[in-house]
Amino acid sequence: MIRVTRVYRLAASHRLHAPQLGEEENRVLYGKCNNPFGHGHNYRLEISVRGPLDDSGRALDPAALDRLVEETVMRPFDHRNLNSEVPRFLEEVPTTENFGREVYRSLKDRWASVFPGPWPALEKVRIAETDRNIFEVAEA
Repeated sequence: MIRVTRVYRLAASHRLHAPQLGEEENRVLYGKCNNPFGHGHNYRLEISVRGPLDDSGRALDPAALDRLVEETVMRPFDHRNLNSEVPRFLEEVPTTENFGREVYRSLKDRWASVFPGPWPALEKVRIAETDRNIFEVAEA
């Protein structure tokens, strides 16, 4: 079994603010990430897949994955305000944990239409918000 990881970069802004909490609770919980005007990140996104080598000697058609990522990740999220431009985050706090889950779900929802059959399989999404804050999402 081979694991292949492709790396992408995208930029987005967000504000961490839970509407069910008061202003002071949000400031304490989220600190500077609760800035009323939001803030942005240049995210590093890694998509890892696994599968056996096919007759071409590859485990993945990288161009097919690139097209899927463009459609399901880059178009809806790149250079967006996650709070106001991504429907899911109108109701959910756009933490990077939740952002990673949304990216994973978006890929998984379309995966079989691009990669019919068992291989390659989506293994995980890894998203780095900063050099110190890195999150991974995989099937439970």
